[in-house]
Amino acid sequence: MSIKPIRHFGDPVLVTPSEIVLDFDKELRVLVKDLTETMLEAPGAGLAAPQIGVPLRVFVWDVDEALGHLINPTLDLSEEIQEGDEGCLSFPELAYPTPRAMRAVARGFNMHGEPITVEGTELLARALQHETDHLNGVLFIDRLSPEDRKIAMKEIRESEWFGLVGASGLTAKISTSPHGLFGKGL
Repeated sequence: MSIKPIRHFGDPVLVTPSEIVLDFDKELRVLVKDLTETMLEAPGAGLAAPQIGVPLRVFVWDVDEALGHLINPTLDLSEEIQEGDEGCLSFPELAYPTPRAMRAVARGFNMHGEPITVEGTELLARALQHETDHLNGVLFIDRLSPEDRKIAMKEIRESEWFGLVGASGLTAKISTSPHGLFGKGL
C-alpha cells in the first residue's frame, strides 16, 4: 500500500465516467487501501479512484471518525436540500457553497464483493454524493451557482497548483483498468 499523488482539476481522468468494477480481487483491495492511506494523509473526508488516476467506480470516506469504502455505488437522495461549503482534494484550498441532498442512501459493494448499504445525513450524505459524482465525471464546481462558478474558475486559474502538469512539460495520463468489460461498452 502506498500514498498516491492526487490529480488536480484539468486532468482528463477527473471528468471521465469510471468503469464498473467486475473483479473483486487482491488488486481491488490494494486500491481501497491506497485510497484510504492517500485520503488520510491529505487529509480529506473522501477520495475517489479517479482522483489518483484509476478510472474505476470505487471511493473511500472518513466522516465523523468512521472510515468506509464503496464500490459500484448507486444513490437514492432526499428532496430536502442542504447548502454548505464544500471542497475537494483535486481543488486544493478551494471551498464554495454547494447544494446537496440532506440525506443519501448509497448501495454498492465492499472490497470483498458483499452488498452493503450506507445511509447518511449532512456531512456523510454530502461525501457520498461528492464521491459518486467523481465516479460519473462530475466535479463539485459543476454544482455551483453560475456566479460562484465564475468566481471559483478565476480562483483556480490564479492558483499555484493549476496547470502544473502542462507547465512542467508532462502530459496527463489516464490509467486503464485491468478489469475486462466482457464485451460490454459501459
